[in-house]
Amino acid sequence: MSTTTDMTVSISDHAWEAVRGGYDLQVHVAPDVIERRTDDVDLARDFLAHGLRGFVLKSHYVPTAERAKVVARAVPGIKAYGAITLNHSVGGLNPVALEIAGRSGCKIVWMPTVDAANETAGRLDGPNSKLPFWAKIQRELSAEGIAPPPLSPLDSDGRVTEITRKCLERIAKHNMILATGHLGRHEIVNLVRSAVEMGVKKIVVTHAEFPSQSLSGEEQRELADMGAVIEHCFTTTHTKKASWEALFANVRKTGVERTILSTDLGQTINPPVAEGFAMYAQRFLDAEFSVEEIRHMAVTIPARLVEE
Repeated sequence: MSTTTDMTVSISDHAWEAVRGGYDLQVHVAPDVIERRTDDVDLARDFLAHGLRGFVLKSHYVPTAERAKVVARAVPGIKAYGAITLNHSVGGLNPVALEIAGRSGCKIVWMPTVDAANETAGRLDGPNSKLPFWAKIQRELSAEGIAPPPLSPLDSDGRVTEITRKCLERIAKHNMILATGHLGRHEIVNLVRSAVEMGVKKIVVTHAEFPSQSLSGEEQRELADMGAVIEHCFTTTHTKKASWEALFANVRKTGVERTILSTDLGQTINPPVAEGFAMYAQRFLDAEFSVEEIRHMAVTIPARLVEE
């Protein structure tokens, strides 16, 4: 038996079984400054109906811990968690914002995304084709003269800056998950190394195949050897920013025991989040990954990250 989504992709019962009880650690839903396909309460209801356990609410611009607590209260049976992304709207690499986030129950701290020095899509002199939804906002801020310089966790000599180290201290103190955002290869390696040295226990390399990162399989394996978990997002391959063949090869190189699957969904033009999660599982099944291997990446490791 299978179901068919509005994207005409058949999802087998085995695919739904593979993600049952799973956590999606990166969703973009309303309320947001960007139009979204659904809101967080309806997402929670949809997850509950499909046997999914929970999700982390990601915003490029505002902390989401308070929202997540309301969602969890509104939809009993769902675990909703908040996060913070260290862009200019929260003061950038701001340890005070992180201390408050930690006290508020934020689970994930993303390094800069839309304001990262490595990310050019939102700049007036950046590319003009296939821009992400947030690029319009970034360009408007720049045109109005209120966009500060791009952010990097490294100084000009490639060392982790003191303010970044203070941020890592807050992350370690509150046992939050450090995620690498839209940093570049060199930044990611140095940041992960410093985070491990400073006692950060949970590190996720964000959407490893996304164009801003485009990490090779060998680079992903080296980061996993350093102690990071490698995240692969459905939208990256679904929207053809990377090939499915490269994704599957990278996962096999790193190993399912050091890999998580997230959707990065919520955009108006993409599939619903829950269906997208199952579509992702179906792709892995079709590539001859087992139900047990997919469950490890979609259920076991994400649960370990947010629950422990």
